Amino acid sequence: MSELTCISPIDGSVLVRRVTEDAAALAPRLQAARTAQKDWAARPEAERVAIVDRAISALEAMNDDIVPELARMMGRPVRYGGEIGGVKERAFHMTALAKEALAPTVIENSDAFRRFIAYEPLGLVLVIAPWNYPYLTAVNTIVPALAAGNAVVLKHSTQTILAGDRFAAAFRDAGLPDGLFQAIHVTHETTAELLGARAFDFVNFTGSVGGGRAIERAAAGTFTGVGLELGGKDPGYVREDADLDAAVETLIDGAMFNSGQCCCGIERIYVADALFDAFVEKAVKIVEAYRLGDPLDPETTLGPMANIRFAREVRAQVKEAIDAGARALIDPALFPADTGDTAYLAPQILIDVDHSMRVMRDESFGPVVGIMRVSSDEEAIALMNDSPFGLTASLWTRDADAAERIGRQIETGTIYMNRCDYLDPALCWTGCKDTGRGAALSTLGYRSVTRPKSYHLKKA
Repeated sequence: MSELTCISPIDGSVLVRRVTEDAAALAPRLQAARTAQKDWAARPEAERVAIVDRAISALEAMNDDIVPELARMMGRPVRYGGEIGGVKERAFHMTALAKEALAPTVIENSDAFRRFIAYEPLGLVLVIAPWNYPYLTAVNTIVPALAAGNAVVLKHSTQTILAGDRFAAAFRDAGLPDGLFQAIHVTHETTAELLGARAFDFVNFTGSVGGGRAIERAAAGTFTGVGLELGGKDPGYVREDADLDAAVETLIDGAMFNSGQCCCGIERIYVADALFDAFVEKAVKIVEAYRLGDPLDPETTLGPMANIRFAREVRAQVKEAIDAGARALIDPALFPADTGDTAYLAPQILIDVDHSMRVMRDESFGPVVGIMRVSSDEEAIALMNDSPFGLTASLWTRDADAAERIGRQIETGTIYMNRCDYLDPALCWTGCKDTGRGAALSTLGYRSVTRPKSYHLKKA
């Protein structure tokens, strides 16, 4: 047995410890989940949805405790109120969609034949959730999986391990039958062992590219379905006809919110030559007004990064870029909480950057953004596509036709026009290239946690 330890980024103290379980100890729990799943799948869809909805409401009732808990675990300032608004939006949209998404596709219903495709639950779904948005990311799979009739096992990040306990309590309060939802505490090695033993029928992982590769290796040869949302280096492009003030305000918030630790946060910005100087000037003023500090202080707008090692990576990228000729526009002295080698990291804007620099190429996942000048749509498209990642791209223009035309040429899962850093639950959430594979949200999110089953019934 070993321990999982959550270190608070606020002061480096130990916040939570959990003893891990090995595969043998988990075996009875996983069998209980499979047994409970059979009865759960036999229930009417409306009954399943009602219980899931009650669980989300139970989670909302805990929010006053969850918000400071999140600040202590991963550093997000309490002033932003946690994630419950987005959780409700996604969860209630998906449960409202369940009847339509799970309805069979009827091919024929005549006197001679009844032919249709049903969508049946897979069985036992494993969700491996990340720390940056521990509730928002998890509901993407948990809600449709349970609504479709599956059992769910949640392995949460050690950094936000209490989120798993909160989910379990919410489902218990909602009256979900025993065994159908379980939060487990296991090591990476035990997770790999379970995947290799085909303990699950589907696994959804949100995390690093390296973590996604480890999941694929562990599941290789088992034919277990795998959904992966991995790294990102999401670009914003500001065309000459953009609303400049809206573009600056939204893109900089998209780059810096949550200390830059957002799956679809803005990590690089390309601005039309005519707007470049004004954009940069406005961006600097916005960032200089941030307040870096204790996330439990309501006045704090920027908290520490979730772990000191994440801050070290961003510091390294910024230093390398400056050494290579980039210009840093934000004076770290404006942010006295950044005293050096801690999780507290001053935000930074870089110009005179190019794609030879890691800060414009590798995932930063921190409060830094590089801004480049471009002379045409074609140059912007080439730069946006010059990345191993493909999650989202944000286009700023008054011309929707141009946004659609440009969007067709960009290698990402989502194209935004005049917004960024948002998940629309009615649309498919997906990526390409090293960002991963699979689909969440929308009706396609239900396809990930069900399997098609064809019925060909000859009546005479």
